[in-house]
Amino acid sequence: MTCLFTVVLVGLPGSGKSSVGRAVARRMDCVWKDSDHEIEAQLGCTVREYFEAEGEGAFRDREEEVLDSLSRTAGIVLSTGGGAVLREVNRQRLKERGTVIYLRSSPEALCRRLKNDTKRPLLQVADPLKRLRALYAERDPLYRECAHFVIDTHGSSLSMLVNRIMMQLELAEGGALGGQPGTGSAGDVGS
Repeated sequence: MTCLFTVVLVGLPGSGKSSVGRAVARRMDCVWKDSDHEIEAQLGCTVREYFEAEGEGAFRDREEEVLDSLSRTAGIVLSTGGGAVLREVNRQRLKERGTVIYLRSSPEALCRRLKNDTKRPLLQVADPLKRLRALYAERDPLYRECAHFVIDTHGSSLSMLVNRIMMQLELAEGGALGGQPGTGSAGDVGS
């Protein structure tokens, strides 16, 4: 499959957007971009450092600019930050400009996966599970709003997730989306 359109991965922190995005890009033989990496390259510091110094509002402004620019680039796989969907303009642009795949993970699974992670600013709290549950409650409807496809990550290996995504993209490319990603409806895949 050639990379003719933009594929966008959304989901909670730790849901696998970067590792899955990299693998899907390899499979499609196209460029992989990570919005947080792009922001860090522009800022010259980590997302966590910027969050601490400037606050979440300033970070979300920068994120909006980077997502606007990256989503205009055809033929890439774009892994977004977990909060990319918080702004309506981001949700609209991502859905209109690409095929959005929501990697859905339970807060409990994410907590196990991220128990030693110190890079994610929103999870540097006394009770990360409580925080992940709150993030899920807030963001799940937003991820669903902009997603063309929902892929449940529970119990899936990286290769299984990539295969399921490739299957959905192949169906979308020749079927429901008519070669124009961004016009289909969301559908749950797997469990």
